Amino acid sequence: MTNETTERRPIDVVSLYPNDMNIYGDSGNVLTIRRRLALYGYEPVIHHYNQGDDWPGHVDMILGGGGQDSGQSKIIDDFFTRADLLRSLADDGVPMLMICGMYQLFGEYFETSEGKRLDGIGVIGAYTVGQDVRMIGNLVEHSSDFGDVIGYENHSGQTFLREGVAPLGHVNAEGRGNNGEDHTEGARVNNVIGTYMHGSLLPKNPKISDFLIAKAAERRYGAFEPRVGDAAKAELDRLEHFAVEARRVAASRPR
Repeated sequence: MTNETTERRPIDVVSLYPNDMNIYGDSGNVLTIRRRLALYGYEPVIHHYNQGDDWPGHVDMILGGGGQDSGQSKIIDDFFTRADLLRSLADDGVPMLMICGMYQLFGEYFETSEGKRLDGIGVIGAYTVGQDVRMIGNLVEHSSDFGDVIGYENHSGQTFLREGVAPLGHVNAEGRGNNGEDHTEGARVNNVIGTYMHGSLLPKNPKISDFLIAKAAERRYGAFEPRVGDAAKAELDRLEHFAVEARRVAASRPR
């Protein structure tokens, strides 16, 4: 009998609301995870979940992108039908990456500049307040877990972390990050990462990709055990070269 765990080693990845929450290249995060999983010898199984779809039977990782206010409004009813499940998966250690609009919805609430309140699901202890001025441009942040993280922010919401919630990183004086005031960017709760960085984020930041993959593999199989042949190693080296170049160009054009 074939042993699925040792032979196939599937990893089930949910792409959350890709029809409406996918701007500024966020679909590249899903493509990156799929490619790196395959190069490490795992079988990526991608589930594109949109409102009204059946939830997959197994979930090892969840990726969510950014969207405009209209996109958030389209998904919000379905999103709240999945709120308890998403909170449970987050508490159970499922790795998640939430970008921009989904980062806000994983917080406590978003209050628009007109005073309208849109509740979140509270996975991340943070709240967001809309403003008229947008925070736009390439951004470099410094993370104790992932080194320098580089991406592209474009948001008008100011996000403030509750006491005790760790940011993903800190930006320099010229950076804006979560709110343009306290030099924080993003948030990290358990294995859930929220961030404003588009770009897409993961092709330029392989350390974050590998963190998500390792946590998914550890949770499902007990350990992250890459099986990398010569061809896969050469491809990983090539991707690293492109990541370095992309980071260099983005960092040289900060705003």
